[in-house]
Amino acid sequence: MAPLVVLFVVTGAIRTAGWLFDVAVIDSWVVAVRVGLAAMFVVTAIAHFAQPRRDALIAMVPPTLPSAPLLVTVTGVLELAGAVGLLIPASAPVAAGCLAMLMVVMFPANIRAARSSGGIKTMPFPVRAVVQIVFVAACLVVVLA
Repeated sequence: MAPLVVLFVVTGAIRTAGWLFDVAVIDSWVVAVRVGLAAMFVVTAIAHFAQPRRDALIAMVPPTLPSAPLLVTVTGVLELAGAVGLLIPASAPVAAGCLAMLMVVMFPANIRAARSSGGIKTMPFPVRAVVQIVFVAACLVVVLA
């Protein structure tokens, strides 16, 4: 749930700051969503490297996939790279599209975690699915802008 809160709070703060202080560079919803997503992906990426979350993420990887620890590391690096890409206007649409695809590809791990005793269990599966849809939708806002 923390990534969702980060997305909403940072997006709202950036949009409010742009409006209140009439700062043209951040006075748009698309820019606010880009910054909110970047902050969210930094938060989620940290979990790929910091214990105890790292072990829980490794447990979420379907056993049919090779080298779960390596996959968790690679996805964390991709999330960090995507966060940086979101902050660069020229690369933001591509970064958002890649991050949306990454979330779709990683979604089976969320399903597995919801059905098993392993992995991160912060919310029930239906709520987790809705949250993932919100994240993908936010990425699509950036892609389609």
